[in-house]
Amino acid sequence: WQRTREPGATGGGQMKFYHKQPIEAEQFDGSQTSLFGYEVMPDSFLVDALTGEPAYYSILIDDVEPEPDDFPDDNEVSFEVGDWIVNEADEIKVLADEEFKQQYAELPVIPKVWGDTIEEFKANRYRLDEMFTEWDWNYDEQELIARAWLDGYQVEGHK
Repeated sequence: WQRTREPGATGGGQMKFYHKQPIEAEQFDGSQTSLFGYEVMPDSFLVDALTGEPAYYSILIDDVEPEPDDFPDDNEVSFEVGDWIVNEADEIKVLADEEFKQQYAELPVIPKVWGDTIEEFKANRYRLDEMFTEWDWNYDEQELIARAWLDGYQVEGHK
């Protein structure tokens, strides 16, 4: 499962869970001083004309000094406010907000009783359509249950 910190969290934030392969991600909002244990460094060359804040930031993903002939610097990851910094299989990458949302859909949040029902039906080798015919679900509930059945889910109140 995938998880992400809430924007603005610096390590102890609330985690959200995502499907596909495991990742850890944090959306950069300009206030973080570190990401995944790496110090955030403002880029002093370009500043936002309205706020005067740096337009770009970066983290140095290892302490090894780059060789003089290394170009671009493979050890530095650059990003801007609103970008997602993703740690997937110990590889740091940057995704724009829209790209992140397309690639990593957040798992649906459902009541515990629905989760228990899904687990019971799966354990007894029922099909999803059998659960829909046995229980009286409205259309919106069916769509949410189908996503939870296929992709996984979070139980309400459990973070």
